[in-house]
Amino acid sequence: MRKVIGTHSGSFHADEVLACALLRKLPRFSDAVVMRTRDAGLLAQCDVVVDVGAIYDAATLRFDHHQRGFDSTFSSRFSIKLSSAGLVYKHFGMKWLEEVLRLHRGLQVEEEEKEAVYLKLYEDFFLGIDAVDNGVEQFEGGICRYKQVTDLSSRIARLNPSWTSECSDSERDERFARALEMAEAEVLDVLRGMIESWLPARKLTRSAYASRYDSHSSGQILVLKQFFPWRSELLAVEAELGCPPEDQRVLYVVFPDSSGQWRVQAVPESELKLFQSRKALPEPWRGVRDEELSRLAEIEGCVFVHASGFIGGHKTLEGALKMAEKALRWK
Repeated sequence: MRKVIGTHSGSFHADEVLACALLRKLPRFSDAVVMRTRDAGLLAQCDVVVDVGAIYDAATLRFDHHQRGFDSTFSSRFSIKLSSAGLVYKHFGMKWLEEVLRLHRGLQVEEEEKEAVYLKLYEDFFLGIDAVDNGVEQFEGGICRYKQVTDLSSRIARLNPSWTSECSDSERDERFARALEMAEAEVLDVLRGMIESWLPARKLTRSAYASRYDSHSSGQILVLKQFFPWRSELLAVEAELGCPPEDQRVLYVVFPDSSGQWRVQAVPESELKLFQSRKALPEPWRGVRDEELSRLAEIEGCVFVHASGFIGGHKTLEGALKMAEKALRWK
């Protein structure tokens, strides 16, 4: 007999849709049907239940998060409680990842990289789903608490029928099936982006960090030979190694841009405080361009410095390095 995944009837949300989508990718549930009901007797007969039932018990495959006293998070790193999506991902995410990689041969991940991808996908994608479902504001006191790389929650919500229209149970189930397809495609797209972009950048960032004293004797200016997304991984590798003392943290990263010029970017305080730099470029340079900036900085060939001081530009590598060095010494 086909296995049955149980979830609640009525309006559907991104968390239980994603939870069902993840489960259906696993071999044990690949041919499962989804039963949408609030009937306790019917739910008790299901092989796995998500987002309904007021029980969280991985041993019996019950994954609800609405009950009083539920306070589980993905790990001690996170303060946002899990939704049914996060619960299923926490227990089955690695198996889901391995199955996706088996089915999609074009997605290549080394064995030693799987754990990193599994954790990154939670932090960048599932955490936002958990937060929205639990009603957590994204910003608090000017600090971003989680990322939103896709507004899947809103797009799935729009698949529900309007309050002004009548809708049969069978039509609601059809809409839920469309939401399942959307969720499956979305999480696969995010995963593909991580594998094709983030993973290679992760390797390059770690290599550059390991040889940072070759870039500059201070170890606080990192020079990259090509542009790649370095920010999140630089912060991650510093955290893994134990936050270095302030006089040993990387403060600036110098890299080429697409026009052949060079950028010097201040390292942010954290992934969620992107415009709060560890040490912004000097205040007199901010919002100034070209000849006027070159005169102020006493460096020929300057192009610009952003009004917030988080990034600047120069025509040459040598000039960008001089800007970073002067900024490093600036009091």
